[in-house]
Amino acid sequence: MAEAERIINTPDTPEDGAHQAPEQAADQERERTGRGRRIAVLFAVAAFAYALDLISKTLVVAKLEGHAPIKLVGDLLELHAIRNPGAAFGFGAAFTVIFTVIAASVIVVIMRLARKLYSFPWAVALGLLLGGALGNLTDRIFRSPGVFNGQVVDFIAPKGFAIFNLADSAIVCGGILIVLLSFRGLDPDGTVHKD
Repeated sequence: MAEAERIINTPDTPEDGAHQAPEQAADQERERTGRGRRIAVLFAVAAFAYALDLISKTLVVAKLEGHAPIKLVGDLLELHAIRNPGAAFGFGAAFTVIFTVIAASVIVVIMRLARKLYSFPWAVALGLLLGGALGNLTDRIFRSPGVFNGQVVDFIAPKGFAIFNLADSAIVCGGILIVLLSFRGLDPDGTVHKD
């Protein structure tokens, strides 16, 4: 009898929420595809920035380190290889381990944000940050004087300014883009807010 009651009380249609209108299913599929594309953009930009940084530093160490600076634009811009134990643009040389932890934390935060990413401009900005952070973190881990104390290779030397590298440039460009997006009210999830 109990089995018969169970069968009689079982609805012929799927449970609420299990059956969706075709339009709803299509919207959800477009949403997943859009987010997947934004995540692909984030990782493509990060890979490109990371590869450029890695290649440029490899060339600088092999061809420029220990040699006289190369003048590119008179006295305004030259290539001058140095090892930097500090943060971007030579700040905080005494805090190498702290900067390593900060770079690793930035990478973790970006990976977590990627799950909620629906904005193409935010994907580019976060990709630049991720690529730059990975570039400098690679130096911190693998370059001398030791693991997590490694010195970053810097080589772009504008006159009257600190010497930096392509990872620093990617981080700064990504940061500027994030500030501009925030001022425009665009969030990583694609929503726009007015403050």
